[in-house]
Amino acid sequence: MPTYRIDLAYNGAGFHGYARQPNVRTVQGVLEEALFRIVDRVETAVAGRTDKGVHARAQVVSFSTDADVDTARLMRSLNRQLAPEVAVSRLEPAADGFNARFDATGRAYTYLVLNREAPDPFLAAFSWQCPTPLDIGRMNLAAGHFVGEHDFASLCRKAGERSTVRLVRRAEWSRRDGDLLAFDVAASSFCHQMVRSMVALCVEVGRGRLSTDDVPAILEARDRHLAKGAAPPHGLTLVAVHYRH
Repeated sequence: MPTYRIDLAYNGAGFHGYARQPNVRTVQGVLEEALFRIVDRVETAVAGRTDKGVHARAQVVSFSTDADVDTARLMRSLNRQLAPEVAVSRLEPAADGFNARFDATGRAYTYLVLNREAPDPFLAAFSWQCPTPLDIGRMNLAAGHFVGEHDFASLCRKAGERSTVRLVRRAEWSRRDGDLLAFDVAASSFCHQMVRSMVALCVEVGRGRLSTDDVPAILEARDRHLAKGAAPPHGLTLVAVHYRH
């Protein structure tokens, strides 16, 4: 059965995450309904199952169908149906058996923090405003403890018996346009609320409420109660998905 790859972006504000759920609006739900109108019923696989309110700049989805697919026509149709919240940038045939989730070798996210007292209406939907001064140097020292393979149980919402061990390849804070701070993190995969919990912990360090030396102990404890919650979802965006080919 032929397989297709869709590259898309979306504003997550109006969705209860990517994954289909009963009685709520999700990205998967509206995408599959739009596909159904053209190629009949399909089930999509997704590279990153973003949470409620989280955005994506570079999400990847795959689906298989025996229907005769005109990819250019289907892409135009999807964009007409899903705009402006969802935008398809590419739709093309994929290798047999391609699965957007299981074939991905890495994902990357960016979290934005507006560190000033005055709000910015043009950033409000995509950043977390923190009026308390933050020490980005201390935040980078904290983030450095995330790099490598660790059990992130303290920073994840547990999902059954699934492992919370993850390999983090990059975790770094940088300053953009003065008061805008960006946390860029890349890993093989992430568990539920992991990035937002990393951000919340780093912000506590940046505020001076925690020491950078507290971070390894919190990780090693593998105790969710020791973490400092999770940063708001609207500051988080999936920015890249990596594949071998």
